[in-house]
Amino acid sequence: MRALIQRAREGAVTVAGEEIARTGPGMVIFVCAMQGDGEADARRLAAKIARLRIFRDGEGRMNRSILDCGGEALVVSQFTLAADTRRGNRPGFSAAAPPDEGRRLYEAFAEALAGEGVPVATGRFGADMAVALVNDGPVTIWMDQAER
Repeated sequence: MRALIQRAREGAVTVAGEEIARTGPGMVIFVCAMQGDGEADARRLAAKIARLRIFRDGEGRMNRSILDCGGEALVVSQFTLAADTRRGNRPGFSAAAPPDEGRRLYEAFAEALAGEGVPVATGRFGADMAVALVNDGPVTIWMDQAER
């Protein structure tokens, strides 16, 4: 699985003009299930992100996790994180998991993150979403389970 994590002051998802999710300070996490990923990958990624120390401590250092801060997470499915841009000008997405599998793993990731104790709001899988966020820092982290 792949994730793009942004430390955020706030985030929101709108579908067809209706706001469906909102989060306060914490993270906005874009997630993509890849071919061959399984639920163990979703759980491992969620546990790692829950403990990722990217929030400031009392001295201004990135030394606290979202759990330490009591932050929230907005989890958004984004199959375009699977983009292969090595050839030509049109990205390929064949490395992404098929839609049914992608949905299952996206939901498993969100459930696993909530199970770690992080309040989670979600986008709508497969929908055309408008995602708004205020990046804090800015801090943006790329994680790919295949790079373990």
